[in-house]
Amino acid sequence: MFKVIKKEGNARRGEFSTPHGVVQTPAFQNVATCGAIKGAVSSYDLKEIKCQVQLCNTYHLHIRPGDKLIKELGGLHRFTGWDGPILTDSGGFQVFSLAGLRKIKEEGVYFSSHIDGKKIFMGPEESMQIQSNLGSTIAMAFDECVENPAKYEYSKASCERTTRWLYRCKEEMERLKALHDTINKEQMLFGINQGCTFEDLRIKHMQEIAELDLDGYAIGGLAVGEPKEDMYRIISAVEPYMPKEKIRYLMGVGTPGNILEAVSRGVDLFDCVMPSRNARHGHLFTWNGIININNAKYEKDENPIDVECNCPTCQRHSRAYIRHLFKSKEMLAMRLCVMHNLYFYNNLMERIRTSLDEGNFCEFKEKYVDLLDTRI
Repeated sequence: MFKVIKKEGNARRGEFSTPHGVVQTPAFQNVATCGAIKGAVSSYDLKEIKCQVQLCNTYHLHIRPGDKLIKELGGLHRFTGWDGPILTDSGGFQVFSLAGLRKIKEEGVYFSSHIDGKKIFMGPEESMQIQSNLGSTIAMAFDECVENPAKYEYSKASCERTTRWLYRCKEEMERLKALHDTINKEQMLFGINQGCTFEDLRIKHMQEIAELDLDGYAIGGLAVGEPKEDMYRIISAVEPYMPKEKIRYLMGVGTPGNILEAVSRGVDLFDCVMPSRNARHGHLFTWNGIININNAKYEKDENPIDVECNCPTCQRHSRAYIRHLFKSKEMLAMRLCVMHNLYFYNNLMERIRTSLDEGNFCEFKEKYVDLLDTRI
């Protein structure tokens, strides 16, 4: 399912074959939380901005409109109109973010809906059932994401529970695949490495979950408050223990600089809400750094957001016009900017792949790792 085509140091150029198409890696997943990119961007727009994988949110879709309804309507692919690979997260991160509304026990997590306060229970089996109903290409195992910094003993106990939950996830997925009405009988399962910023916990947990021979492995629980140096340290510590023949996914990361650093440490797959969230506020990525389109200096600027960019927005509109749309509170401002930022991220990944193909990734990283995260 995953083939490494070329390496440069620890950086890997690969191909990931899925039931819904082949993904060229390293790759960025575009986050469509409720089945759509926030900012009025539909699944049909994603092909135009070089998207390969769409990520949808298990918790949010379970709450609204309901995973059983989506199954009745044919699954996420038919529901959203996206025909490529879809990854669904397990709901574990949402449980983490609902700290004031949850209670974690061995059987799973009890919490209240952020919408109407309705009592909800989600454990490994429930997470797999919801994701099976959604019919996603890749299902993430149910885990506990622990905030940083955390106490060692709690982190250790959490890792052990996450491992037990992973065994239950795998068993439940195998049961679901055997049912006659399962939408995607080839659904893939990724395990998630946890352990906060403790290297020994991370390594031990990775060794344990690697034994299950899953379809892919993720590093979770990072980019949740710790310094980026700690994130890089943990990736470097865990990487030697991740199966070489399986795809590696760093969850919820991050800035262009974060991505370049993680690729250089052996990561293949990424996701982050940052490009779309920042775009909705006028913070835009360019090959010379980050600009704030709301600034007065762009009032009469007839240049595109980025003269090096071939996205639909940059091919058609000026900075002056987009700034005007923001000042006029026109929804089009968000759509145009989200399209640009997501195109930028997908194009960044394409250029990373090209640099690996041509054997000059180190020079590419050196040139852009700080520049792309710099605010102009």
